Amino acid sequence: MNLVRAAVRRPGRLAAEASALLVAALVAFPLYWMVLSAVKPAGEIRSTEPRPWTLSPSADSFRRVFGQQEFGRYFLNSLLVAGSVVVASALIAFLAATAVTRFRFRFRTTLLIMFLIAQTVPVEALTIPLFFLMRDLGQLNTLGSLILPHIAFSLPFAIWMLRGFVKAVPDTLEEAASIDGASRARFLWQILFPLVLPGLVATSVFSFISAWNDFLFAKSFIISDVSRSTLPMALLVFYRPEDPDWGGLMAASTVMTIPVLVFFVLVQRRLVSGLGGAVKG
Repeated sequence: MNLVRAAVRRPGRLAAEASALLVAALVAFPLYWMVLSAVKPAGEIRSTEPRPWTLSPSADSFRRVFGQQEFGRYFLNSLLVAGSVVVASALIAFLAATAVTRFRFRFRTTLLIMFLIAQTVPVEALTIPLFFLMRDLGQLNTLGSLILPHIAFSLPFAIWMLRGFVKAVPDTLEEAASIDGASRARFLWQILFPLVLPGLVATSVFSFISAWNDFLFAKSFIISDVSRSTLPMALLVFYRPEDPDWGGLMAASTVMTIPVLVFFVLVQRRLVSGLGGAVKG
C-alpha cells in the first residue's frame, strides 16, 4: 500500500521539483548573462548575434573596472553606508519592537499603524523634501545623507517584523529570569536578543540590499564631492550614451553583486529561520 501511495505521489513531486528548477533557472539567468557579458571580448558583446557562451573569455573588463582611480573608494563608501544602516537599524528596531510589545502605553496601536502607513509612501515622493532637510542639516555631499534616510526607511518594516519575534517569547521567561536575579537590561541583551536574532538577520538582509543598491539618494544628495559617491554611481562611469562600455558595466555590476552574495552565504541559516518565523532558544 505504501509503495502504491509513493508511486501516486511521485509524479506530483517530480512536477514540483521541475517547476522549482525552472523558476531557479529563470531567476539565475540574468546573473549568468551579467557574468558572461563581463568576461566576453568587446567584439562578442557588440555582435548582432549574441550567444549564451564564449570560447575566448577575457578579463579586460575587470581590468578597466579596477583601473578606475576612485573605484576602491566607492566600494568602501558603499560598505560603510550599508554596514552603518544594518547595525543602526537592527539596534533601534530591536529596542523599539521590544517597547511596543512588552510595554503598555497610549497610542501604541496608532503607532504600529503608522509604521505600516510609512511603508506605503513612495521613496520618490520624499526625495525632494529629504534633499532640503539634508541641506538644512548640512549633510549634503556626506555619507550621512545616505545613512540617515535608509535607517528611517528600514525601521518601519524591521520594527513590525521583529514585533512578532518579541511577542513569541513568553512573559514567563522574563519572570523566571527576574526571579533568578537578572535585571531587565540583562534579560534584554543576554536572553531576548539571542532569541530574536533570526528576525534581526532577516530584517538586516533587506536593509543591506536597500542601502547597497541605492542610486536615487546617492544621485540626489552627493552633488559635487565625488569622493563620497557609492558603487551604484560608479556604474555611470561606464555608461556613455554615445559609446556605452557594456563589458565594463557588467564587470562593475558583477563586483557589486559579490558582497551581497557573501552576506547571504554568511547569514543564510538564520535568514531561513527568520523568514519562517522561528524563535529558537
